[in-house]
Amino acid sequence: MPAEATDRKPETRYAGAVTPLAYQALGDGPVLVYLHGGGPGCTSWLDFREVARRLGPGWRHLFVDLAQYGASAAEAIDGPALDFHASCLLSLLDELSIGRAHVVAQSLGGSVALNLAALAPDRLDRIVVTASQPVAHPSANPALGAEARRVYYGGTGPSEEKMRELLARLEWCDAGAIPASTVRERYAASTTPWALAVADGSGRGEAQELSDRLAEIPHDVLWVWGAQDPFAPPAYALDVAAAMRRADVAVLAGTAHHPQEERPSVYARLVREFLTRDATKGDT
Repeated sequence: MPAEATDRKPETRYAGAVTPLAYQALGDGPVLVYLHGGGPGCTSWLDFREVARRLGPGWRHLFVDLAQYGASAAEAIDGPALDFHASCLLSLLDELSIGRAHVVAQSLGGSVALNLAALAPDRLDRIVVTASQPVAHPSANPALGAEARRVYYGGTGPSEEKMRELLARLEWCDAGAIPASTVRERYAASTTPWALAVADGSGRGEAQELSDRLAEIPHDVLWVWGAQDPFAPPAYALDVAAAMRRADVAVLAGTAHHPQEERPSVYARLVREFLTRDATKGDT
């Protein structure tokens, strides 16, 4: 994919009968679905455009906004959140006639992908999970996300300054490297009507963990973790991966919760090697 192909956001389209999800598509080839994290203003285009640029041609890049994020408007979620998001994603794949896809995902998106892999294993292929916390663990801090959301949306309300503070505190290890464009775009995406409607945490669905499902997932899974992730240390990924059938772990130094944005070249290389390695040669 030429560099200029990811300089400008592609046309936003919608698909899915459960709740129409917004998505952008680039290129041709095996389908690679990107799923973003759960922080204020996250979208798959913002989270993964630099990775897609470095992966280049030969893929059908599909950037999907989960319900209540980006351009995907949605009513309040009733019931377990991960089951709801998985059903929406499956509906999108159905409508786009995508039989099977790889997934590269961040945080919330990774938990959604793992849940779909357990519920409909024939629809996904290899999965890259980044900084996701689908199960409880002594080292994890599950309250950190809710607290960050309370601070960001509380008081005088969201602002670009508060967004920069959030990114510097939780998502980037090197605060000085945060692009001004990322701050602006994340702020804009965090203040859509549907984002503001669930800003207090209500309507986002019931919290759900996947302890009873991960061990049965048959797919190759790569866990990518930032060495300085404030939500949980690399030990979290190592322990969870050890309980899975076919999971590897890669830890990136000098990164926090969004290693794909801080070190996109290294991240893209890991993704490319993982998605293209030959399973028939015992390289799993």
